Amino acid sequence: MSVLPDSMAGWIVVAVLLFWFVGAYNRLVRLRAAVLQAYATLDAALRKQLDFVQASITAALPEKDASSHSSAVAPLQAASTQLATLLGATRLHPLDPGGMAALATALQVLITAWQRQHPDAVTVFDADGTLSRPAPLLPAGASAASGTLEPMAWPEPSAAAEIARSQFNLAVGQYNAAIVQFPALLVAWMVRLRPAAPLL
Repeated sequence: MSVLPDSMAGWIVVAVLLFWFVGAYNRLVRLRAAVLQAYATLDAALRKQLDFVQASITAALPEKDASSHSSAVAPLQAASTQLATLLGATRLHPLDPGGMAALATALQVLITAWQRQHPDAVTVFDADGTLSRPAPLLPAGASAASGTLEPMAWPEPSAAAEIARSQFNLAVGQYNAAIVQFPALLVAWMVRLRPAAPLL
């Protein structure tokens, strides 16, 4: 008994299924590539933020003696080292939700350490890059309005990091929505595409 169809109608059904599978697969791969491209932009923006913080640490060293350096600059130095390490690890697997969660935690630790060291030197931008205000929008522990992400208070006064974060999160949302839609979720399951995680 042959597994190949015997009639023209059977061949048409096979061809339609094959074209549908290839089309759905190509769409999912394009969305995945968009997430990876958005992450590359985000990674560059986060490295720029990290360079800014490390330059400020280096500039502060001659002004302080060793004891004040250990108490004031050491937490910021440790947070920047941790973020640099996690950026390197996440760069290898940007779609790994665990790695992205660790990166988000390290970024929050860095921003908190920066705010403690320089309470007046933080800038908050909206997702489109417009200046929101020079201080955090919400008190610590408060949640943002539903459907929106709370802007971060970036050390370097540039909107690039917030724009890149917003674009990355949007690309992740589109990719995650696509791989759970029926019948595309069958294709995602067959080729082992897994959901990604936004940078919150």
